[in-house]
Amino acid sequence: MIIRRAAKGTPSANPRQAACETLLRIRKEGGFADRLIDIELSNGVLCGPDRGLYAELVFGVLRRQGTLDHILLQLLEKPMIELDPQALVILRIGLYQLTCLDRIPESAAVNESVNLAKEITPGTSGLINAVLRNYLRRRDTISFPDITTNPVAAIAARHSQPEWLVEQWLDQLGATEAQLLAEASSQQPPLTLRVNTLRSSREELLQKFKEHGIEATLCRFSPDGIAVTGRHIISALPGFEAGLFAVQDEASQIATLLLGAAPGERIWDACAAPGGKCCHIAQQMDDRGELIATDISRSKLTLVQDNLRRLGISSATTAVADLHQPDTFPDGSFDRILLDAPCSGLGVIRRNPEAKWRLFSGDITRLAAVQKTLLKNASGRLKPGGTLLYSTCSTSEAENELVVEDFLLHHPGFVLENLKELFPAWSELIAFYGMFRVWPHRHGMDGFFAARIKRVK
Repeated sequence: MIIRRAAKGTPSANPRQAACETLLRIRKEGGFADRLIDIELSNGVLCGPDRGLYAELVFGVLRRQGTLDHILLQLLEKPMIELDPQALVILRIGLYQLTCLDRIPESAAVNESVNLAKEITPGTSGLINAVLRNYLRRRDTISFPDITTNPVAAIAARHSQPEWLVEQWLDQLGATEAQLLAEASSQQPPLTLRVNTLRSSREELLQKFKEHGIEATLCRFSPDGIAVTGRHIISALPGFEAGLFAVQDEASQIATLLLGAAPGERIWDACAAPGGKCCHIAQQMDDRGELIATDISRSKLTLVQDNLRRLGISSATTAVADLHQPDTFPDGSFDRILLDAPCSGLGVIRRNPEAKWRLFSGDITRLAAVQKTLLKNASGRLKPGGTLLYSTCSTSEAENELVVEDFLLHHPGFVLENLKELFPAWSELIAFYGMFRVWPHRHGMDGFFAARIKRVK
């Protein structure tokens, strides 16, 4: 797949072409949208409003891809699979502008798409022009499945979610809430920061932001959280270089607090990368004690080390460790363990929308098997009387409640602690069975799960 740039070997100064190249790269190589966007923007070629348009097109197309394709199927005269991949991406970009971006004139959305096709895949420019203009003529006749007779197809098409995932949400929540969750999961998420209380306070950081004209408010549940209004380059926010804050969703912040870390303890963050929860644990410990952060990936540990260094944390050390091996550390080594297990990420698809188009229902079964192994191996490193917090950013019961239930069934030396009793102030975030469960459509946070397990012998 060859894409011609404005100048050979240099990034494109056209935000639509840059978006097209990024989306094609995600399709071909399986990269992460946020990382590729950061790389593109760091090149400094896109300027002013073009930077925002580029990011909006990449994230917007990925979030709304299912809906865009549903519409395209009614406009194309041949199966979508027969389309040139570059033409399909250009059609999605053009259609996204027509359906979701009010500030872009329709003529500009069509003409720029045609011009982009002439630059990248000339033989398809006529098709691009015909399909987009056909949409403008027929948009009032575009049909969607009926929610009462076919709720799976209706929710999937209107809210851009894979049908297998909609089926799962319907089983868990029912039709009304499944629809609300699907809608929330296709929207832009808030920017949430965690104040580094080792160096500042929420009030001080809010004042600093106010002085720079940045609107921000206190999070409702997390005592360390701040929600920032608008789009921002994180590294350009005041206080970033000084280590006054880190990016972390409110749900993730609360999950870390549920571990209950205290100064002087020996704690293991078993799957630490990229380091957000690790640094938050160090804050809870007042940077006093021993915190060991491990990950199977040496390169990902570099991110942890960078975060520790920027935030000025000295109590944590990092090491490569494979939690698939049961003897990572001696038995009974730690007062507390955080196992933020590798998961499907279904609770954060509004942040990583590319993930929902890569996953299939069978992946959940595979991941659950891995999670059971990791939980079994990590639990043995806990001291008697010690606490382990198992967490994921998945909405799937198979990766959450069922993993915990299976573990407790086969390990009688451990018991589930009721988080509602331990943290009554957060009772509305805790399900009746005592486990932490939050949802984007209910709580305005990422979808997140946590269960606290105590070793009794």
